[in-house]
Amino acid sequence: MKFNWGTGIVIAFALFMTFILYFVFEVQSNSKYDNDLVVEEYYKHDTHFQEEMARIQNAHDLQHKPSIKYTEDGVAVTFPAGFESDKVKGNILLYRPSNKKFDFNTQIALSNSSILIPQKKLIKGRWDVNMEWQYEGKKYLTKEVIYVN
Repeated sequence: MKFNWGTGIVIAFALFMTFILYFVFEVQSNSKYDNDLVVEEYYKHDTHFQEEMARIQNAHDLQHKPSIKYTEDGVAVTFPAGFESDKVKGNILLYRPSNKKFDFNTQIALSNSSILIPQKKLIKGRWDVNMEWQYEGKKYLTKEVIYVN
């Protein structure tokens, strides 16, 4: 068989395709590579996008906004003094982008206009904090990104 440049291109192309297919198969079959969706039921979540944007806008329009900050004791969520603690309802989702096993919800139960999520529940790294809350019948959504040291 005569080996020319056309045969070389075909062999090189076949080797390249084999190389790519090997890695695709390896990533799909190995459980150490997590390739789940970021959000369960992604399309259902997407249908409520406009409602979510309205709640974010409601929170943005507030003159005095709640604050979400990381302290040495944990994540402190503080509402302005003008809010009546017993009228604030909702929950706080702490979402770990790198591993959904660490995600958890906390109900908002204010004492002295604040709530503290203890440090022992958090591991080092990035956390997305989504606080869905309601005050006097109006719904709000506050999103923050915090880094735990």
